[in-house]
Amino acid sequence: MHPEAAFIVMISAPLLGTLALVWWGARSWAADVNVALGAATFIAACFVSAATLGAGSLTFLREQFFVDPFNAFLANLTAFVAFTTALYSRPYMRIEVERRRLGAGRMRLYHGMYQLFVATMLIALTTNNLGLMWVAMEAATLSTVLLVTFYQTPAALEAGWKYFILCGVGIAQALFGTILLYIAAEKILGPEGVSALLWTHLNAVKGQLEPRVLSLAFVFLLVGYGTKVGLVPLHNWLPDAHAEGPTPISAVLSGLLLNVAIYAVVRCKVLVAGSLKLPWPSQMLMGFGVLSIVVAAFCLWRQRDIKRLFAYSSIEHMGIVTFAFGMGGPVGTFAAILHMTVHSLTKSAIFFCVGHAAQKTGSQLMERIRGLVAISPAVGWGLVVGSLAILGMPPFGVFASEFLILTTAMEEQPWAIPIILVALVVAFAAILARIQPIAFGDTSAERLPHAPALIPLIAHLGLVLMLGLFIPSFLGAWYRAAAHVIGGG
Repeated sequence: MHPEAAFIVMISAPLLGTLALVWWGARSWAADVNVALGAATFIAACFVSAATLGAGSLTFLREQFFVDPFNAFLANLTAFVAFTTALYSRPYMRIEVERRRLGAGRMRLYHGMYQLFVATMLIALTTNNLGLMWVAMEAATLSTVLLVTFYQTPAALEAGWKYFILCGVGIAQALFGTILLYIAAEKILGPEGVSALLWTHLNAVKGQLEPRVLSLAFVFLLVGYGTKVGLVPLHNWLPDAHAEGPTPISAVLSGLLLNVAIYAVVRCKVLVAGSLKLPWPSQMLMGFGVLSIVVAAFCLWRQRDIKRLFAYSSIEHMGIVTFAFGMGGPVGTFAAILHMTVHSLTKSAIFFCVGHAAQKTGSQLMERIRGLVAISPAVGWGLVVGSLAILGMPPFGVFASEFLILTTAMEEQPWAIPIILVALVVAFAAILARIQPIAFGDTSAERLPHAPALIPLIAHLGLVLMLGLFIPSFLGAWYRAAAHVIGGG
């Protein structure tokens, strides 16, 4: 398939799927169409990535979109997790309908907004236009607000409003930062057309951009997109949004949306660091990263809702990724990209297990979920393995990425090592103490009438295990190329 044709399929499949499923999403075959659209998007993303790795970088649609090894990798990861989550959601949402938690008509909203969410994330990842990236991020917020409030309970509506208001304020800060970038760029690139907002053009002249304007722009961009990442103290929306929406949405929020937001931060950081020639943008990322790791780790002890528990775990891991990108360098950046991969795969697998566990017991409260290994061995052991993986136990991929990050920090940022290690120990103890009775405690819960979707769970945890044991040579070369693109060597 021609690269541009594959790119158009990758973007248009979820967009057209949105229109179709908003209309026919309540039909019995709508879940199968949702899966088919996910498969088509993923296959097209594979073609785009293969072409990109051969060419180095590609532009599409009059330079309004571009793909290099960094965003090609993230687009592939996004399409893959979106596809496997669509597979998982078939039995999950069927049980929700049969238990009368929602009417069949609500499935039109679910399927339509799911595809719109995927489309907006892929647009945000692949657009060359920083203005269009902002629009796509805002569209992703609006589509997920409808999914967070999906059950229409008071708690869901409150979570949706909190998500909308906090992320709306954050995205407004990002808009102001984007405007400041344009002001700095038009003096060099000229006011004609939109070339002053094209990242490839800005990157080519970043050394000529006005440092003071870019310094101010980065503050607004980091606060704005950092809100979407869930960095402390901008994180308050994230645990509520994860807890109240359907579990498949929690999986893609935690596994994908946070990656897209940190991608936006890193792209902006490349421009600002190239203009300033000073370390403080990196220092800001490291500071926010360490703060997020510490606060999230201690907040884990206070949680009673299992989805909120793993939402705070996502904040902790996004802090680790942010810290690693702040350190930069070939190893630090490589480790950050690897950690994004394994976190997305592991955390979505955990939410797959958590969703089935909550359905089996009728509650998300951890004190009411007991003996999961006995009532559903596959889901119970999946949760145990996923929890050990996300805690950084060898031989899983999270251990490999965290080991690389910590060993790099020992050389370059030794001040952070004791802080991060204490936070990781606290997080380890908090999650392990809660997962043990959930998996092995006594229970009287009954089995569900439908078997859980195990293929996505096995695929994700299998990949995380593989990445902990060895990284295939083509994937290692891909990560190194992505790190080089964003200044990591």
